[in-house]
Amino acid sequence: MSQTVDRALSILPLLAQGPADLGQVAERLGVHKSTALRLLRTLHEHGLVYRQEDQRYRLGARLFALAQEAVENLDVREIAHSHLVALNDRCGHTVHLAVYEEQEVLYIDKVESRYPVRMYSRIGKPVAITVAAVAKLLLADLTEPERRVIAEKLDYPLYTPRSTPNAAAFLKELAVVREQGWATDLGGHEESINCIGAPIRGADGRVVAAMSVSAPNVVVTAEELLTLLPLVRRTAETISREYSGTNRPKKV
Repeated sequence: MSQTVDRALSILPLLAQGPADLGQVAERLGVHKSTALRLLRTLHEHGLVYRQEDQRYRLGARLFALAQEAVENLDVREIAHSHLVALNDRCGHTVHLAVYEEQEVLYIDKVESRYPVRMYSRIGKPVAITVAAVAKLLLADLTEPERRVIAEKLDYPLYTPRSTPNAAAFLKELAVVREQGWATDLGGHEESINCIGAPIRGADGRVVAAMSVSAPNVVVTAEELLTLLPLVRRTAETISREYSGTNRPKKV
């Protein structure tokens, strides 16, 4: 990276801390005021910084617009897919990725198990929202009032004796999931299927997607599946860092 570009980009995190005048920018960059002024003018021309009436500079509206556009165009599935495949390679079980959209939790990616017994889940298909691990993770991230409104509107079908029976039980479980940062479905949807999941977070810390590993108990017991939880959580954290842009190389 050229020195000029590097200096110009260094101004942005400085102004993210609050407005600064020309002298402060020059001092922070370790350059003459004339150099700092030239960089600021260039950034101003592109709408990335704005000069206030008190002659201090702040971040410009164009920068926020670009950031919002970038977030809207991020494809969490594209970022996550290779990591889901790698996880599947290591454990052999079915791996899912899901998002919460328009009051539904939908699978947006799936990597099939290497074992003969397969799950009937499909990409684009809504999950059983009151029992699925991915649904618990996505709904647990909502505010308490939002969780309560949703919980009270849901039906609670008893798929198995382990299904969530009512809104009170569901809210209690969401509170636990929110606190611990992971979720399970141990025979809640199908008695023979167990599932563990972890959240994928954006730069603001909010959950943008959830991933899970599922397996029938004829292949692995619930206790054995739970031993994979550290691996699942590490995979989710890796995807989160890549999605949020925090996997930046260190300067040398």
